[in-house]
Amino acid sequence: MADTVPARKDTVKPKTPKVIAKPGADTNVVSKDQDTTKEVTVDTVFVPKVSKDTLDAPVTYKAKDSIILMVPDKRFYLYGTASTKYKSIDLSAEKMNFDQNTGVLEATNAKDTAGKIIGRPVMNDGGQSFESDTLKYNFTSQKAKIYNTRSQYGEGYIHSELTKKESDNTIFGFKNGYTTCNLDTPHFSFRARKIKVIPDKLVISGPANLEIMGIPTPLYIPFAIFPITQGQRSGILPPQYVVNQQKGMGLENGGYYFGMGEHMDLTLRGDVYSYGSWSLTASPTYRKRYKYNGGLNLSFANTRYGDPAVPSEFVKSRDFRITWNHSMDSKARPGVNFGASVNFGSSSYNRFNVFDYSTRVNNNIGSSITFSKTWQGKPYNLTLGLNHSQNLATRDVSISFPDGTFTVNTIYPFQPKEMVGTPKWYEKIGISYNAVLRNQATFKDSAFGKQAMFNAMQTGMQHSIPVSFSIPILKTLTFSPSVNYNEYWYTKKVVKTWNERKPTIKPDSLGGIDTAYLSGFYAARSISVGASVSTAVYGMYAFSKHSKVKAIRHVVRPTLGVSYSPDLSGAYYYKYRFSPNRADSIRASYFDGSIIGVPPSGAFGGINFGLDNNLEMKVFSRKDTSGNHERKVKLLDGFGINGNYNLVADSFKLSNFNIYARTNLFDKVNISASGTIDPYQTDGRGHRVDKFVWQQGKLSLGRLTNASISLSTSFQSKDKKGQDKQKKIDSLENITNADAAMAAQQRQLQMMRNNPGEYVDFDIPWRVDLSYSLSYTNQLIADSGGVIKRITQYVSFNGDFSLTPKWKVGLNSGFDFTNMQIAYTNMYISRDLHCWQMSINLIPFGTFRQFSITINPKASLLRDLRINRSRQFYDF
Repeated sequence: MADTVPARKDTVKPKTPKVIAKPGADTNVVSKDQDTTKEVTVDTVFVPKVSKDTLDAPVTYKAKDSIILMVPDKRFYLYGTASTKYKSIDLSAEKMNFDQNTGVLEATNAKDTAGKIIGRPVMNDGGQSFESDTLKYNFTSQKAKIYNTRSQYGEGYIHSELTKKESDNTIFGFKNGYTTCNLDTPHFSFRARKIKVIPDKLVISGPANLEIMGIPTPLYIPFAIFPITQGQRSGILPPQYVVNQQKGMGLENGGYYFGMGEHMDLTLRGDVYSYGSWSLTASPTYRKRYKYNGGLNLSFANTRYGDPAVPSEFVKSRDFRITWNHSMDSKARPGVNFGASVNFGSSSYNRFNVFDYSTRVNNNIGSSITFSKTWQGKPYNLTLGLNHSQNLATRDVSISFPDGTFTVNTIYPFQPKEMVGTPKWYEKIGISYNAVLRNQATFKDSAFGKQAMFNAMQTGMQHSIPVSFSIPILKTLTFSPSVNYNEYWYTKKVVKTWNERKPTIKPDSLGGIDTAYLSGFYAARSISVGASVSTAVYGMYAFSKHSKVKAIRHVVRPTLGVSYSPDLSGAYYYKYRFSPNRADSIRASYFDGSIIGVPPSGAFGGINFGLDNNLEMKVFSRKDTSGNHERKVKLLDGFGINGNYNLVADSFKLSNFNIYARTNLFDKVNISASGTIDPYQTDGRGHRVDKFVWQQGKLSLGRLTNASISLSTSFQSKDKKGQDKQKKIDSLENITNADAAMAAQQRQLQMMRNNPGEYVDFDIPWRVDLSYSLSYTNQLIADSGGVIKRITQYVSFNGDFSLTPKWKVGLNSGFDFTNMQIAYTNMYISRDLHCWQMSINLIPFGTFRQFSITINPKASLLRDLRINRSRQFYDF
C-alpha cells in the first residue's frame, strides 16, 4: 500500500554504523568495512501528532438557530433545536455546549417568551430513551449524568431525580418512580430510593412504596423486579388472588414458563383454593418455520364444594380436558396436509371450571384430525380422519375412526390428449369415482374404553360412480344426461318390533318397541339414469325517470329433468308397529340411522323440477363515487322450490316441496329461510291420505311440516381509530412465529369471556348485535306415538354504548320463547382511568350467578396488579 503522506528526501551522514529503515522495505545492516563518508538517501514519513482529546468516531451536529465555535477555549455552542450524533448516541435539546478539554457535552432546555419550558434534552442510545432537564455526556468514557430524567423501557417508564449511565449502558437511578402511565405526572408509580436497570433484562429496585395520584399508600414491597427482556425467556408466572364463593380464597394461573429454544416451549399453570380444590394445566407449543406449528393443553382439576360433613351439600369431582391444535404449512409438502383440532374432556369439566358465557351456553364440543393427499398430475385424492362429537348435557359421545374418503376426479376417457377444434358430444362424457368409509361408535361417556363402546360400533362403506356430460342445445338451453351407481356395505342391521308385554312409564300400561341389532355383512345398491334441461330467463321492469327506483331485474332459472331408478333395495325395507293400535305402522329400513345413509325405497320413474329466482333493483344514489349515481340493491339472493313426481309409484306420486330463500338486505340484515311442504291430506290421527290438499277446495300447496328462519344484523358507530387498528392487525398477521403465543392468546380470550368489561373498546361509542331464530316441526314421530308439533324461538342480543367518552355500559343476553325465560345474561360497566381500568360484571340469572368489581392497570406488564372483589352463587 502506498504512503498517504508524501515522503521527503533528506541527506544524512551517519557517524556510526546504524540501521536505516525504509517504509515497506527490508531492514539493512551496514558493516564496519563500508565507507561511512558516502552520502545515503532515505525516505521518511511525517505522521501528524494526534491530540489527546481526539474522539475515535466522527460527531455530526446541527442547530436551527446558531452554532458558535470558541477555538481558543476549545468549546462550541449550539442554540435552537440542536442535535448531535455520535456512534449509537442520538441527542437532541434546545441548547448544547461541548468542552473539548474534558470531552463533556452538556444539554439543557430553555424557556420561551411565555415562560414555558421547551426543548427538553432527549437521548436515544441503543433503543434506550432518556428525557430530562439537564444532561451531561462524556464522549471519552461514554458515561452520562442525567437530571430529572424520564426514560422508557418497554411498557414501563422510570422517573428519576438523578440518573447515572455507565459505559455498558447500565443505569443507576436515585429517587425514582416506576410506572406504566405515559403522563409527565403519572397517576401512579412505585417510589424507590435506588433503582438499577440492566439493558434488555431487568429493572431492579430496593424497597418500594405504591403512590397513587402523588399520595403514598400503606402498600410497601421489599424489592421489585420488572422484566424488560425481548424474546423467549424462562421464568416464574405470578398467580392472581381471587375469592370464589364455592371454592374459597385462591391463587389462579400461577406457574412457570420454560423456554426450550426456537422450536418449543412449555407453560405450567396451576390453581389452588382454600376449600381443597385445585387444578393443573400443561401447555406445550411447538413450531418449525415453513413446516408446521401447534399447541397442546392438558388440564386436570379436582373440585370440592361445600362441607364434607353435610353430604347433601358436598360435591366432589375430578375432571380433565384435552385440547390440541396442529397445522401444516402448505408449502412444506405439496399435495400433503395434516391438521388437528381436538377438544375432548369429561362432561362436568365446564360445570366446575369454566364460567364464560359462550362455553356455558354451548354444550357441544368436537374434534377433528385429518390427513389428506393429492397426487400431483393425477386425479386421485385421499382423506383420512378421526372425528369426535360430545354433548356435555346428555353425556353422549360419538367417535368416528377410521373415517376415509377416496376420490377419482372426473376423467374424460373419449377425449384426446391434444384437443383440436370443437369437441364432439361423446368427448364430453365424464366419469368419476368416490368411496367413503365410516366407522362410528355412539355411547355414554362413562362407557369410554369399555366393551359397551365397542359393542356400539358400526361400520359402513359407500361406493359411488357417476357418469355425466352436458351439451348446449338451441343456444339458450343446457342438456345434461347422467348415470349414477351406488353401492352400500353394512356390518349391522336394526330390527324393531312391537312388544305387547314391555312395561312403560305409564301406570297400568304395557307395550313398547324392542330394538335388536344383528351383526353380519349386508350389501344394498341403487342405480339411476336421467337427463335434465336448464336455462335462465331475464326480466326487467324500468320505472319513470323521476323515480328513485330506476329498475327491477328478475332472473328465473328453471330446471326440468327425467330420471329412472329401479327398486334394488326393497328387500331391506319392512313395516313395524309403533303403538297399541294395530293400524299404526310405519315403513322403515333395516339400516336406518346408518352412518353412510340408506338407499331409496321403491322404484322411481318420473320428473324432477326446480325453480330458482334472483331479484335485485337499481336505485338512485348520491354517494356513489363512480359517477353514474346508481347502485344495485339485492332484494333476494335466491328463492325457489323443487320436488319430483314419480310416475311408477302406486300412491303418493308427488313428493314434498322443498322451499328456500336467502338475502342480505342493505348489506346489513342477513336472512335465510327454508321449509318442507307436504301436498297430501292427513286423517284425524295425522296419517297421510293419498289426496292432494287442493282437492279439498283450498288454495294451498300443502301442509308445512317443518320450517326454519334466521335473521342477524350488526350495527356500530364509526371507530375513531379504525385505520390504526387495522394496520396493527395486518402487522400481527405478518409475524411468522405468531403461533408460539397460541396458548397465551387462548388464555387471553378466556379472560375476555370471563370479564368482558375489562376489554371494551372505548373508541367505538356504541355497538349492537342482534340475531333471531325460529324453527317449526309438524310431523309424525313413530316412537312418540303420533304427530308432534314443536316451535322453538330464540333471540340473542349484545352490545354496549358510551355514557361518556370514559364510561361504557354493555349487555350480553337473550330470550328463550319456548321456555319463556331470559337466557344467560352478562351485564357490565367499564370506566377508563387512563392507565388503569375499572369494570363491574354482573350475571344476575341462571345456574351461575356472579358479581365482581375489578380495578387493574392496562399494561400487560402489571396485569396481575389488580384489585378484585367477587361473589359467585351456584345452584346444584
